[in-house]
Amino acid sequence: MADQSTIVAVDLGSNSFHCQIARVAGDQFFPLDSLREPVRLGAGLGKDKKLDDESQERALACLARFGERLRGLDRHAVRAIGTNTLRVAKNAKPFLKRARAALGFPIEVVAGREEARLIYLGVAHSLPVTREKRLVVDIGGGSTECIIGKGYKPLRLESLFMGCVSYSLRYFRDGRITKSAFKQAGLAARAELLPIVGNYTRGNWQHAVGSSGTIRAIAEILQLSGYTDGSITLEGVERLRTQLIKSGDIARVELPGLRPDRQPVLAGGLAILHAVLDEMKIDMLVPATGAMRQGILYDMLGRFQHQDMRDVTVAQFMRRYHVDTQQARRVAACAAALYEKLAGNTADDDVLQCLGWAARLHEIGIPVAYSGYHKHSAYILSNADMPGFSREEQERLALLVLSHRRSLRKSRETLPDDDDRLVVLALRLAVLLCRARRDVRFPPLDIKVQSERIRLAFDPAWLEANPLTATALREEVEEWARLGQELKIPGLDEIVLAQEPALTE
Repeated sequence: MADQSTIVAVDLGSNSFHCQIARVAGDQFFPLDSLREPVRLGAGLGKDKKLDDESQERALACLARFGERLRGLDRHAVRAIGTNTLRVAKNAKPFLKRARAALGFPIEVVAGREEARLIYLGVAHSLPVTREKRLVVDIGGGSTECIIGKGYKPLRLESLFMGCVSYSLRYFRDGRITKSAFKQAGLAARAELLPIVGNYTRGNWQHAVGSSGTIRAIAEILQLSGYTDGSITLEGVERLRTQLIKSGDIARVELPGLRPDRQPVLAGGLAILHAVLDEMKIDMLVPATGAMRQGILYDMLGRFQHQDMRDVTVAQFMRRYHVDTQQARRVAACAAALYEKLAGNTADDDVLQCLGWAARLHEIGIPVAYSGYHKHSAYILSNADMPGFSREEQERLALLVLSHRRSLRKSRETLPDDDDRLVVLALRLAVLLCRARRDVRFPPLDIKVQSERIRLAFDPAWLEANPLTATALREEVEEWARLGQELKIPGLDEIVLAQEPALTE
């Protein structure tokens, strides 16, 4: 990956979209420009869990404006991340295709705990270094993240399905604010908090900080109203809640520092915040300037400086599932060499990186059961929390690992592109050739790829000396033929047939 002098984080939140542009200097970055638009994407999520046309158009128009500002930047310089609304929307896939075209760059959708990790990374870098544990609370438009960490390292990560947009729409519909509505919203928030609150109450941390626009907006209102000194307390939140109930309608609320775009979602955010403060026994919550977009930028810096969190996660998974590291190394090296020969000038560094991860993780399912271990491995990769990885990256890893042995039938619909087939073929051949689980020297291999035909020319003498491998290669040819892909290995049939015992009457 090339060094970048300018990096960009795009946060597609459920309430607002943010674009942070920064200049890289060593292991730090310095802000150059920032864009923010209150898209309220989460407000367009209907009961059927589909985004309506209006919210999609708002989002696409915003991304087109962001795209204009980012035009000309390298693909690796921009990282755009979608959060809760895009995690749950049933029509997210077609929308994301249009969104990527509007922005001009790839868009990832991350799991809730990965969102929490990036939030903590951004917040931690905005605060003084300390040895004490911190609680970080982020109330977004569709989810609330709670993190306990020390220094720059998160120790506990949770993402809850409650946000200022979703709660405002559900409990304060049409802007009506009542005591009953606050009670219902509070009970719902406490129910979400109940499974985790035992690990998050005071005693598990020394300082509590808050991030996100909701928390900063409430902190500013409390300070300008004379309720607090700029921090957030339960008493201050209760006084503000009483004031909102007295108004009866969000349209009639007049509060110092309250922006018009924040007004419609204030009540929902306040109800969640009150429940968090009360359940977690937080005396004081201090607003922080850091947020997920800063976390994305620091995560990008790590990738450029060979401190990629995804590599750390892969290493952790290898230890957790007792992977044979020498075998993983052999398969990874062989797969990379084969892919580079198969792809030629079209070989892609990102694909090589993903192939390397798949090679290192393809056997993590063996501790579950050897029989069908590729299915167990793929299931783990599809469903586990993998810090640093987007959902799409996890799905791609799972597909590669699922396809590395046995039948390709289940991969038929997910391998439409020639590039995808080349990656899978490289991994399958690497596993096949490294079956002896020891370091061996492979013979020269001539590879030619022509449209629907792939030709692999092995040394006939080597194939004769390795009958088990020759038989496996013949089965591989047959498996690809069932997928409609011609794989040709000259002389293979003659060698395999010669090794089969003759039939006698």
